[in-house]
Amino acid sequence: MSDLSRPRRSALYLPASNARAVEKAKTLDCDVVILDLEDAVAPDMKVEARAAAVAAVESRSFGHRELIVRINGFGTPWMDDDMAAIVAAKPDGVQVPKIDTPQQAAEAVRMARDLPLWAMIESPRAVLAAGDIAGVEGVFSIVGGLADLAKDLKATPGPDRTELLYAIQAILVAARAHGRIALDGVHTDIHDLDGLARAAAQGAAMGYDGKTVVHPSHIEAANRAFSPSPQAIEDARGLLAAHEAAKAEGRGVTTFKGKMVEVLHVAEAKRMLAFADAIAARG
Repeated sequence: MSDLSRPRRSALYLPASNARAVEKAKTLDCDVVILDLEDAVAPDMKVEARAAAVAAVESRSFGHRELIVRINGFGTPWMDDDMAAIVAAKPDGVQVPKIDTPQQAAEAVRMARDLPLWAMIESPRAVLAAGDIAGVEGVFSIVGGLADLAKDLKATPGPDRTELLYAIQAILVAARAHGRIALDGVHTDIHDLDGLARAAAQGAAMGYDGKTVVHPSHIEAANRAFSPSPQAIEDARGLLAAHEAAKAEGRGVTTFKGKMVEVLHVAEAKRMLAFADAIAARG
């Protein structure tokens, strides 16, 4: 099973059929590369894209970047062959779109064998079943597919995504309830970098692990939003120092910056510093 603690601040989708984009991804500062066989690939290019994805995976040349392949989903004529080829190639995980039920999630896990399954929640039915889907053994990550969800809801999301907040939070709660990774959906307006930054900051504040993105220009904002700030890192170190000083003096209770320090604060500070170290270790 993949490491739950590794950075997944930015997960870049790109068409597996686009050799130039695949090669460029090896130089980008994203934490995850998702080679897409689904929405980004035309029907007459599916077989070629599958072969390209297998070759990319087998090259083992993506460095620190976690490599995931999004296959075509249930009800398509490509799913079985996609899954067989990708399982044999052994990327870091396989993403299955449009998982609507825990039964589909369980079947996808069975087909994926020992590969971590990244399940996409993209429909109203899936949102209502998100907890059961996340609870299926073998599901590793829950990924929001907000564009398809908005279409099904007949919603027109505004800059604060108010129209989708119930679903965005339901996906996150489902993932957290079962110890899964949670990735926020894409910002579909490639040129709206301000809107992207707002959405990324919102997802980070909610507690998501990272954001899926559709363009290299979106990576920096996602990385920034989901990384601890220098001030947060400094505060975490200060809190731990205050806690250790209190322990050394035999005091069971201490404060930091006027606030009570509890066990949960100590644990969160340690988690944040470990995460910052993991980012720094990438070089």
